[in-house]
Amino acid sequence: MKRFAIFASGSGSNAETIWQSIEQGDLSGECVLLVTDKPGAKVLERADAYHIPSFSFTPKAYVSKRDFEEEILVLLQALRVDYIVLAGYMRLIGDVLLEAYPSHIINIHPSLLPAFPGKDAIGQALDASVDVSGVTIHYVDAGMDTGPIIAQREVDITGCDRQEATRRIQAAEHALYPYVLHEVFNQQEVFK
Repeated sequence: MKRFAIFASGSGSNAETIWQSIEQGDLSGECVLLVTDKPGAKVLERADAYHIPSFSFTPKAYVSKRDFEEEILVLLQALRVDYIVLAGYMRLIGDVLLEAYPSHIINIHPSLLPAFPGKDAIGQALDASVDVSGVTIHYVDAGMDTGPIIAQREVDITGCDRQEATRRIQAAEHALYPYVLHEVFNQQEVFK
């Protein structure tokens, strides 16, 4: 069974969906750590509810990204983490973790990449007046949402306001992410 850490910065709805999927037997894997760069993030409360150990840090307390990533890497190695799963982690992964976990860092993004990378992808899609957006799960590389795509799911956002578009895209995220993680952890072929 693969051991993984979730990195998150916000409310943690994707993280909670992953933990629920483990409890329900739909995701074969063991989450051994939550890492957050926001000490007050709601995801910490959710992690506590599932008895997931956490590490929170303030990036500005470190001299550089390398410094905090080296501290995180020590924790990941001590816990024998196989994969890093990003679930709303709003920070680019640096060289320390990329080199330690090549092709073993997975991210979810609320658009059909390569369209609308970076922050506020849903807002970007609405501003562009597209009828279809969606969800992309991809491996992480040094770029902003540029890594190899594992899976995508289209979501119709025709006529949606921001709240409804967000609801629809999050529903697709919550359905797709645990499934894809299960397939990746078990070395199954995942189709786009």
